[in-house]
Amino acid sequence: MTNEEKMKAGMWYDANYDPLMQKKRREVQYRLQQLNSTDPRDIKAREEAFANILGYLPDALDLVTPFYCDYGTNVILENNVFINLNCYFMDGAEISIGSYTFIGPSCGFYTAAHPMTYAYRNQGYEKALPIFVGKNCWFGAGVMVLPGVHIGDGCVIAAGAVVTKDIPENSLAAGVPARIIRHIDQTAEELK
Repeated sequence: MTNEEKMKAGMWYDANYDPLMQKKRREVQYRLQQLNSTDPRDIKAREEAFANILGYLPDALDLVTPFYCDYGTNVILENNVFINLNCYFMDGAEISIGSYTFIGPSCGFYTAAHPMTYAYRNQGYEKALPIFVGKNCWFGAGVMVLPGVHIGDGCVIAAGAVVTKDIPENSLAAGVPARIIRHIDQTAEELK
């Protein structure tokens, strides 16, 4: 079984020293450099550059560069997603973002889990656990989402939060580690 196959299966794999894994990440880094240096007014070139990373073009994506990821092919974006600048998707496993989700600047979605003991860490081992984000969510600036987390529809994650556990739908979560502050009533009119 290759390290890429192990990665996709959620098993421990050599993420750091396997030449094929290194080559894949370097190729994506090259493509990211192209995307991040594309004139923001040239929509067609930006769309082509982003599709070259993900393997598809999400519908009605609003992306502010720079944008970063490890592989790209494990990033699944539904329609009408907004991603602000300087976001990082560590996509060893699938990162799925639901439609109409807004992601603030400098957010990170991290699928990699590392061994606690340095003997295995030093050999480059990690395993990737998927992240799922529902529809109609909003992430404030600097949010970090850790491996294996599931965030339900309609959630608001406050700026600077570190999400280590699942968040049920329609929740406001904040803090380090993030905890649920309150339920969001989606039928309530808040604008005055």
